[in-house]
Amino acid sequence: MFVDSHCHLNFPQLQEQLPIILENMHTNQVGHALVVAVNLPDWPDLLQLVERYPELSASVGVHPGYQDTPEPTVAQLVTLAESSSRVVAIGETGLDYYRLKEPLDWQRDRFRTHIRASHESGLPLIIHTRAAPEDTLAIMRQERADQTTGVMHCFTESWEMAQAALELGFYISLSGIVTFKNAREVQEVAKKVPLERLLIETDSPYLAPVPYRGKTNDPSKVVHVAEKIAQLRGLAVEEVARKTKENFYRLFSKLQS
Repeated sequence: MFVDSHCHLNFPQLQEQLPIILENMHTNQVGHALVVAVNLPDWPDLLQLVERYPELSASVGVHPGYQDTPEPTVAQLVTLAESSSRVVAIGETGLDYYRLKEPLDWQRDRFRTHIRASHESGLPLIIHTRAAPEDTLAIMRQERADQTTGVMHCFTESWEMAQAALELGFYISLSGIVTFKNAREVQEVAKKVPLERLLIETDSPYLAPVPYRGKTNDPSKVVHVAEKIAQLRGLAVEEVARKTKENFYRLFSKLQS
């Protein structure tokens, strides 16, 4: 069985197709998907969505790319995280310098808030980092992220950054990008990450893997991510599916409590 460790099924283009997506997940042996929050105004609907389906769970947090949105507090994130057994993570959080320009103190402060909420709640972090490797790692170290746990989602950085995150106790999650022909750096990471610290995801509706590149993505397509990783590592796809499923439930342990 496969697990999609990061998707956005509450986004309109996927929510409208939810019955078909759930059927395709079943057909492709995708047994679970984590629906990741990006802001607080949409979070009640996200939670309502996952509470209708046992194969879905949720996170709570505010994406670093959302500038004009209500800012969370540590207490608020912890309270929301404790409001339902289906909320298993804090995030997604992190830093994204790709499009936004300085001053970005608000983004760094928000990241710190989420790490502190992870400490207080005992839930793992889902970290988004893009074009900000040094600051991401610096804040993780300053806020003692090594004393909590989490995942570097949709990882696209260097093997050196992956090593640093692994040393802090974090998992590495790979998306459909690993199937792209020119994604050599990501493919190198896919070969080197210890199998017991690897997750797979779609980040749907974005980043559909080959052979669906350019189309709307959904959790049923996480199989193709696993297939590519298996090919790169010389493993059976069943082994990648088994290990990444085990890793998912170890990391997001609230699902088993």
